[in-house]
Formats: sequence, structure tokens, C-alpha cells
Amino acid sequence: MGSTSAHNDREGVGRRDLIKRSAALGLITVPTMGFLSACASGDSGSEEKVDKGKKTKENPLAVNESAPLEIVIFDGGFGTQYAEDAKAVYEKNFPKAKVKFSSTQKIQSVLQPRFNQGTPPDLIDNSGAEQMDMGVLVGKKQLSDLTPLLDAPSIDDPAKKVRDTLRPGIVEMGQFDGDPVWIMYYAYTVYGVWYSQKALESLDATYPETWDDMLAVCAKAKKKGIAGWTYAGKHPYYIPFSLYPMIAKVGGREVLDAIDNLEPNAWKHPAVKTCFEAYYELYKKGYILKGTPGLDHIQSQTAWTEGKALFIPNGSWVENEAAKTMPKDFNLAVNAPSGIDSSDKMPFGTIWASGGEPFIVPAKAKNTDGGMEQLRIMLSEASSKNFTSSVKSLTAFNGGTDGIELTPGLKSGVAALEKAGDNVVNPRIQDWYVALQKEKIGVGGLGEMMAGRLTPVEAIKKIQGYADEAAKDDNIQHYKHQ
Repeated sequence: MGSTSAHNDREGVGRRDLIKRSAALGLITVPTMGFLSACASGDSGSEEKVDKGKKTKENPLAVNESAPLEIVIFDGGFGTQYAEDAKAVYEKNFPKAKVKFSSTQKIQSVLQPRFNQGTPPDLIDNSGAEQMDMGVLVGKKQLSDLTPLLDAPSIDDPAKKVRDTLRPGIVEMGQFDGDPVWIMYYAYTVYGVWYSQKALESLDATYPETWDDMLAVCAKAKKKGIAGWTYAGKHPYYIPFSLYPMIAKVGGREVLDAIDNLEPNAWKHPAVKTCFEAYYELYKKGYILKGTPGLDHIQSQTAWTEGKALFIPNGSWVENEAAKTMPKDFNLAVNAPSGIDSSDKMPFGTIWASGGEPFIVPAKAKNTDGGMEQLRIMLSEASSKNFTSSVKSLTAFNGGTDGIELTPGLKSGVAALEKAGDNVVNPRIQDWYVALQKEKIGVGGLGEMMAGRLTPVEAIKKIQGYADEAAKDDNIQHYKHQ
């Protein structure tokens, strides 16, 4: 996955309005519950931090020019070349510094022991199926506040602070309690229902705006031997990429806020029941690709690009991640989820978009200044353009597309954001409560329902129970929309 990550209205009405207008990228993924306790214990034997360097116009963060820097990148749908290219810029700017660069798909397994020992790397792309729980990291004060980076002059225009070059909502997404910014979401992800425009046109169909129309399109596809839907059955927390904004469309964005806030009976809202029943109907009518519950994200995407299924819930990274199996004439497109009917609270076009690919600088890193400087380089126009052109996704940098020929999926994503306007939602449960969202709601609830092992009523009861447990768990840091 791109960021099997993928995830800030907490900071007040003004900031919430900013986020409504924001559109962002990425995916988050599942930590095991063991991380909740294991990561929390990281107070042993931290090595001393490197000395500060000399602050200059070219070195506003006072990076120690000869200090080593260690970077660990999640090797997912975006690959690692974009980060290696940015590393090369750092090495050019600080030729005396030795930079260690590595990548992994097992972020938690590789880095959890180092957090526990107090010897984490200087910069981490905390993404993928083994993403470390952000809420835990923040709650246990294991991350550096990135405010110095945000207040530093930008690479391209020293008269502008880095924060002033970012897309709306990006800074707020990195906040959990108050003003400190703990996470820099580098990608800008559009979540929704992805499909081949060519395949849709071959059925003489247009994208369905209501659920009756969705079922009609699926019925038409089934007659041609094509499944209506598939999804990452082994990672069913992909289903919310289209289900959550559908819930908001039907019941209003306040329904998602209540779910994020772990409010009592939030999952029992009529809009949730309506949308669960709609998705369950896909299973009951045989519109889900056979064997989907046993497929991982790559296998489901491959079946989809091979034309075995019409629709898949996913994020912007899919264009890059599925490129190897996607036919040249696939004509990739994304759309907002279908609603129920004209009684929905929000208009068609309501979509989930938010920051993805979360970068963090550990509090106990030896070279925190270097980690932030590497992010400052990545947030330049040149690095942003390099990312967008090579991995087909937008970045947090507000621009970086001039002169780039947008790919079909990226062009479609931009169009979807324009159509959405202010009707962009950003559920925070996937980064406030990672384990709850991925392991329990996703695998234990939605995955079981879509496989036919739970009815919608049973799934809602089970998920509400999971949410209530999390709300009452004093070992979990709790967050709320303000």
C-alpha cells in the first residue's frame, strides 16, 4: 500500500473549516496490540544528541554539518526513490555528514525495539501495515515537535515559512493536543471508489450516484461475468475509504465526528445502519468477487486491474502500486461514494481526502535538526515535483504540479477534489486509534460482515462494543474534535 496508513478538526472551528477544504493522500496500517505497551516503555539508555551547528540563511535549523543522519522509509506503494533523491540533496548540502538510509515494510518490528532502547533513527516514514500507533507515540511523548521546521524559511522562498507553503489541513492533521505538530503528512491522498473508465463505458454505464444505480451497474457487470466489487479482504480496513464518506453523505459529517470521539452509541446512528446494509447487499446479491475475503491488497488490486471486478475502495497510491498490472488503456478514475438517495444530508461528491505518508522525528533521535532539515528539503517545489511525477500522487506542498502531465488517476483525483469543494471529510479514527480501526473495526467487524459471517446489526453491535472498550481504556490516550 502507499501508506497503509491513507488520516484535524480538533483544534477549533477555524481549523475544522480548513480541513473541510483540504484534500490529502495516504494510508495507515495495523500495529499489533503488543506495540501499545512495548512502545510505551522506551526510556532506557538514550545516547546524547549531537551538538548544534551554526545557524545561517542556508542552514536555518542550525544542523550540525558533520553529524550522521539516519533515515528509515516505509517501502510501500510509493517506493523509496523519492526519499533517496531528497537524501542526495541533503548529502550535497552537508557533504561531511554520513547519511544512513534504509527501507522496510515492517516499520513496527524493526523500530519498536529501538524506541524501547531510546535509540531511534532521526527520520521515519511511519506507514504501512506495521505502522506504529500515532496516538501512543504522542501520548508517551516519543515524538519531536515539528514547529521549528514549520517556522523555518522555505527552500524556494525564504520570505515564506514552511508552514505557509503547505496545503490546507496538513499542519492541523499533525496536531493531537494543542499547538505542537508531531507528524508531517507528506502525501496528499484521495480516498474513494476506484475503477476503469474503459470498463465502465464497456457496460454502457456511468458512475452511479445513488445506491439503486450502484446495484444496477453491478447487476449489469455480473451478466458479463464481472464482479461489481472487490477489496483487500485480508486488510478490510480499506473498506472505510469509501464507506466512511458514504456515512457522512447520508447522515452528515457530525456522525463521523461522533465516531472519532468514541461517543456512546455513535455506531448506532441510522446512517451507519443504512450504509452497512447497503454494503451487505453487495455480498447478498453476489456482487463481490468470489474469494475476496482471502485476498490481500496486492491480490485484490491485481484481480481488479485484470478486469475481474469493476470497483475497489482504495487511495491515491493505487495508481503507482498497481502500475505493473494496469493495462495502458485502463483509464483509471476515482469517484466519491454513491449515496442512498436525495434524502442524504450531504451532496454527491462528498469524499474523504487527507494527509498520508506520515513522517516523524523521534524525540530521542540523536540528530533531530537533521531529520527536520531533510523534511524541509522534501517540502521544496523540486522534491514535490519529483514525488508527483514519479509516484503519481500529490504532496503536502501546495503546488508542484506545474509542467507535469497528470496521469489519469491523478487527474481524476484532482477533479474529484474540485467537485467536492467544501464537502471533504477526514475521519480521524484511523490515526487517533490505529489498533481499534484496523484490527477491530476493520478485521473484526467490517471484514466479518462483508464475508457474510455477521449481519449488519451484529457487526454494528460488535463494533460499538469495541469503541466502548477503547473509550473506557485508561491506557489509551483519548482525543476529541473541538
